Amino acid sequence: MQLKRKLIRSAGALLSAVSLCIFGTAGYYSSRLPSSVTIEPAATLKIAEYPEISCSVSPEAIMQTAGIFPETKQVTLTLFGAIPVKNVSVTEAEPPVLTTGGYPFGIKLLMDGVMVTELGAVTDSGGRTSCPAEEAGIMTGDIIKSANGEALISNSRLQEIISQSGGKEVSLTAERSGHEFTVSLKPVFSQKNNMWRGGMWVRDSVAGIGTMTFINKETGEFAGLGHPICDSDTGELVPVYSGEAVPVEITEAKKGEKGIPGELRGSFSKGVYGVLEKNGSCGIYGRLTDEGMAELCSDSDEYVMGYRQDITTGEAEIYTTVHGSTPEKYKIEIESIDFNSKEVTKNMVIRITDKRLIKESGGIIQGMSGSPIIQNGKLIGAVTHVFVADPTRGYAVFAENMFSLCASEQ
Repeated sequence: MQLKRKLIRSAGALLSAVSLCIFGTAGYYSSRLPSSVTIEPAATLKIAEYPEISCSVSPEAIMQTAGIFPETKQVTLTLFGAIPVKNVSVTEAEPPVLTTGGYPFGIKLLMDGVMVTELGAVTDSGGRTSCPAEEAGIMTGDIIKSANGEALISNSRLQEIISQSGGKEVSLTAERSGHEFTVSLKPVFSQKNNMWRGGMWVRDSVAGIGTMTFINKETGEFAGLGHPICDSDTGELVPVYSGEAVPVEITEAKKGEKGIPGELRGSFSKGVYGVLEKNGSCGIYGRLTDEGMAELCSDSDEYVMGYRQDITTGEAEIYTTVHGSTPEKYKIEIESIDFNSKEVTKNMVIRITDKRLIKESGGIIQGMSGSPIIQNGKLIGAVTHVFVADPTRGYAVFAENMFSLCASEQ
């Protein structure tokens, strides 16, 4: 009897241990697998990074998600076809065929409004100091869209309106974190400058160098950078009024070192590739001219866009330019994939393994953002950030994130 009890207890303990192991394993996969994916029509969902995971039902048996998104379906992912680990939303769509970038391009942006980059005190004739902008409720990073009802696209025009106010209040309409508001600014006469001042410094344009990621030949649209353009002083996303993408000749790749990011340096060339239309969360978007299309697409490779589940850790390549204006291929390794990253531009960690690129640039450097990543014959992402402590490593964004925002945010 005592032996029987021991056997029962041992069996119970073993069963508990197995149950904990199963639930622990399911939890491990659930936290790492994507919550939603897009697949080709009638395709069976497979996660390349986890070949042991399979779809528990056939595409024909997938039930449509009730109500909200009729084109979205639900499937259950299982471990070895037996242990359910996660329910996933599935959308069917043909992946686009995209022309690879890797080309450096100059960015000339005129802001939609003017951005407040700094506040400062104004000293009047009596020696009193104050900051009219701050007293009116203006903060660094605000976008001033209009003054006295007049739309603003230049620093000089705002300065004119304030300096010609004669001390009368100026009505300013501004935007902060997507919310618009109106304030009244009371200018102060500056003894030093002999003019009416508002106590703020503003910026109306941005210029820089980035790398083009892909071109959609069907629409003429292109995307680059893989991350938004933010103001260097405020860190705020720059709203676009108008802009141009222009050719660039890279003259130097200043090498990155531990703690010091490198930089692509070059000069803007004559001509225009196209117009810039949107500064989005996953990059800068625009539309090429016919001449720009002919120049950039004639000798460029084309790839089907890979969805996130197509990506695996391991070898891949990037197209980038570190001298002149012609992209070259370089070897990299995808070290990790985060299917559920809270930061939309940091989906993968990559490492430069190509000795040529490390010799020329030290790894990933500023201006290289947007360099397309190719793996297994598909365009799967773009370089976005460098690890300052290790220039050979950095982040990358999923290509499908860039493409979906290109389509939805225009």
